[in-house]
Amino acid sequence: MPRKKCIEIVLDVETTGLDYTKEKMVEFAAIRLENGKIKERFETLINPEQHIRKSSIAIHGITEEDVANAPTEVEVMPKILEFIGDFPIVAHNAIFDYSFINEASIRTTGRPITNIRIDSQMMFKEVYPELESCGLESLMNKFNVEFSTRHRAMADTEGLALAYPELKKLYEKKFAWQIQQLDNIDYLFERYLRIQQAVQIMQSELQDLKSVFRLYFEKGGESIQSPNGETLSYQSKQSYAYDFLEIKDVLEEIGALNKAVRLNNNFIDRLITSNGITPETKEKLASARQMLSETRSVHITKPDRRYENV
Repeated sequence: MPRKKCIEIVLDVETTGLDYTKEKMVEFAAIRLENGKIKERFETLINPEQHIRKSSIAIHGITEEDVANAPTEVEVMPKILEFIGDFPIVAHNAIFDYSFINEASIRTTGRPITNIRIDSQMMFKEVYPELESCGLESLMNKFNVEFSTRHRAMADTEGLALAYPELKKLYEKKFAWQIQQLDNIDYLFERYLRIQQAVQIMQSELQDLKSVFRLYFEKGGESIQSPNGETLSYQSKQSYAYDFLEIKDVLEEIGALNKAVRLNNNFIDRLITSNGITPETKEKLASARQMLSETRSVHITKPDRRYENV
């Protein structure tokens, strides 16, 4: 019996900026995979007919001069939509690329795209949760994909197209194993809680040992080295709290404000969706949105025991 053909479109876009509601694509690249094999490529520069942010040029290197003679969004979108068809779209942090293509489709055809979205970044996190970085470069390194160019649409697309089939195999094996566990979900939840309790106990034990180590050094003890080379030493560091309003102007003057202050993105999101500020203020805050990402998580809520003994 012939093998069923599996077609997926691996793609990447470069843009004028990060907010898909205001920015546009300046480069699009896609590769058609058939059963994990590269069969066809499509790439194009795009004239966005608007300013390209310097911060974006610093990443992809595409200037307004580079796209001056390129086809416009209206001219190129029929070719893009024809190439991706109704096949699943594969991209790293797929919601970003998908959102830009979807907005362009709505602008030029009046219709959103309906392709299935496959996020290789999410798959990579699932298969290798222990890795510190889940970026495309880490993915390519993990699967020994060599690359000399980064942050250009076709280079990133080809790198992903070479790594994705192997990642997909591992992800599908793990997913199949996970599916087999669903009948055991009650038991697994109890097991999870036991492991969680054990971890908390171990963390408490580690803190107790660290307290002994600290006391040892405060009594004049010297550094200790284990047979494997790990060294136990002691450091004392003083730190201060600062009045932000008092030093804000100084930080701006020396160009250090962005490094000194980290924006609380979750707090801004809550402000935008709250009823405590005016629509005009919400619009100003929303206009500063940049990179779009997506996270999915499971929450465990402890029971409210306040009234158990009442």
